Amino acid sequence: MSETEIKVPNIGDFKDVEVIEVLVNEGQSIKKDDPLITIESDKSSVEIPSHSEGKIKNLKIKVGDKVSEGDLILIIENNSQIKEEKVEEKQKVEKEIKNKDIIKPEIQKKNVYTNNVSGISSASPKARKFARELGVDINKVAGSQKDGRVVEDDIKKFVSSNSKNTLEVNEKKIDKIKKEFEHSDFGEVEIKDIPRVKKLSSKYLINSWMTIPHVTNHDEADITEMENFRSSLTDMYTGKKIKITPLAFIIKALVVSLKKFPNFNSSIDEIDSGKMTIKKYYHIGIAVDTPNGLMVPKLRNANNKKISLISKELKEISELCRNLKIDKKELFGGSMTITSLGGIGGSFFTPIINYPEVAILGVGRSEKKQIFMNGKFQIRTMLPISLSYDHRIIDGAEAARFNNDLKENLGKNFAYKLAV
Repeated sequence: MSETEIKVPNIGDFKDVEVIEVLVNEGQSIKKDDPLITIESDKSSVEIPSHSEGKIKNLKIKVGDKVSEGDLILIIENNSQIKEEKVEEKQKVEKEIKNKDIIKPEIQKKNVYTNNVSGISSASPKARKFARELGVDINKVAGSQKDGRVVEDDIKKFVSSNSKNTLEVNEKKIDKIKKEFEHSDFGEVEIKDIPRVKKLSSKYLINSWMTIPHVTNHDEADITEMENFRSSLTDMYTGKKIKITPLAFIIKALVVSLKKFPNFNSSIDEIDSGKMTIKKYYHIGIAVDTPNGLMVPKLRNANNKKISLISKELKEISELCRNLKIDKKELFGGSMTITSLGGIGGSFFTPIINYPEVAILGVGRSEKKQIFMNGKFQIRTMLPISLSYDHRIIDGAEAARFNNDLKENLGKNFAYKLAV
């Protein structure tokens, strides 16, 4: 019986590179160019392929080992030995066919699995790294590419599908607990109908949370000058103080940032399509707290409106929502949503993106703080902001830049321009 040694080929100037994955098992048949192991340096991940074909007799390497050029990976039996085994197996199967007019389906499946499936998924180092970051066993992911090769989209589908299955399992567990113990078994209760608005919004919230990979960036905007300016506004004819909600300023500042970062004013329906819709309009969603539940009407064409008009329309659409008189269409077709807790309290939180939008801005209650500026501590009015974004379209660096731009728009040099 002849054997062939498979060694680490020339991998450049790298030495003692860590093995992060072993992609084959002893007893497995491999072909030329099949990936054997994945090694990872401080710069990249690389798959080491086989330069020969045969059946793996001895695997000489494991995850965590350090390898260099010439190190032994595994030993394979040559093809002649494997062919003899296949002939013997074929003869055995033919004999079974003669003895039993038909092979049972489970035997067929077993033979197919044994001969043709290695049990190790084929995937690029990039896809494998993505799977590791998400905590996914890539061998459980069905590949959509040639020869079942797994790509990132396959992993995303797997995560989404399993999340939904987990939710269904958890719901069944909850149902089981409810059957075993009723709330009334422990004391007095009151049964009330869930408000219709909350029933309707719940399915959208679940869809958003299950579909969109959320990430939230927290930051603070210095709105000292903006607040001083806002509180100083008076009618030039009557001298009466003009009351404009801070939210109007925030909307105007957000529009300016959306123009600079168009990815935040986009939507993706299916990631598989490879397409995204960039919106040329600026319809800002406003989360309105009503006795019936949360509603999110849109303030249309905010880019073309002065702050005074925005403030006026905010009151009007909020009142329509509270009286359940808002047109259903006005709850759809937004660019990005703002949800504010400023009038209630609180600082940072994690707002859920309003699907099919790709970002949402959460605003907390402003607070006066001691901030070190220009070599000394000063009392400044700071606004907590929480930006949740769709990580499929927006990465962390882009989100941080967006937050920085928004803070600048709300800051010292921009508040006056927004009021024009």
